[in-house]
Amino acid sequence: MTESTPPDDVSGLPMSAGMPESGMAAQAVALVLQPLARLMIGHGLQLPCMVELLKKALVDEAVVAYGLADKGSSDTRIALLTGVHRKDVKRLRETATETNPIRSMVPISSSVVARWISEPRFLNADQTPRALARTPQRGSAGEPDFTTLVAEVSRDIGARAVLDELERLGVVELREDGYAALKASAFVPHEGLSESFQFLAASVSDHLSAAVHNLAPDRSEPLMLDQSAFSQDLSKEQADQLQQQARRLWASVLQQFLQTATVAEQRSEDTEGPKHRIRFGVYFHDALQPDALADKAPAAKLKKAKRKSAP
Repeated sequence: MTESTPPDDVSGLPMSAGMPESGMAAQAVALVLQPLARLMIGHGLQLPCMVELLKKALVDEAVVAYGLADKGSSDTRIALLTGVHRKDVKRLRETATETNPIRSMVPISSSVVARWISEPRFLNADQTPRALARTPQRGSAGEPDFTTLVAEVSRDIGARAVLDELERLGVVELREDGYAALKASAFVPHEGLSESFQFLAASVSDHLSAAVHNLAPDRSEPLMLDQSAFSQDLSKEQADQLQQQARRLWASVLQQFLQTATVAEQRSEDTEGPKHRIRFGVYFHDALQPDALADKAPAAKLKKAKRKSAP
């Protein structure tokens, strides 16, 4: 059986605001924390570090999202909103945000790949990304090249630096004939652990922000898109086949969306007013059902009992 959850707000109008639901929110947070705990344990983050990060996040969000108009928020009010001790609030507000002096290559690199797989000039007749000459001199006259591709995305970073980074991450292959070819039709770093963590933070944060927006008790804007489908009672083989189908569907949708986004960016260049950023994503998760996990428990307990009863 498949379902779509939560139901979409087809009217486009905001749903009525409600009172805060601390109990249900706590249940949801407990579930969200499970994979976060797995990430913490797997990468050596212990509770004291996470408590400090949580305090900082609570204080920052209270300042930005819950400040009083034209007044901001006092340390006492933030302590009341968050439960963080007033002394910690003062300390955290006075702590300067650390910045990385090294500019990340991820935004440039991902933008280059996005344009590579969506701009018709860089595609073959079958809509697959074409191999690009590294420089105009290495290719044929009038043929698109990698240097031109990078220049269309940004003139702040040299094409050679971007190409070296994409090669390091296993995204492109440098051929002996002087051409660069994409290994995959998406920016999926194989060796860049730092970049993968940045994608985790950006993608999960934006997804969760959309869901939190929809559940905000004081929300006055329309619902954001946040839907998913699920199916259960599947064999391993059928689950694997569905994952491959999901990948094929995403590849098709991704290319269409990026082409539309490219046009939208061009049309927005000369407009005035605040600028927005968007993220449109998809995920696929496969795990044993709770009943399958429960079936393993009695066998383990029986085995343990037999060991205890042995002479």
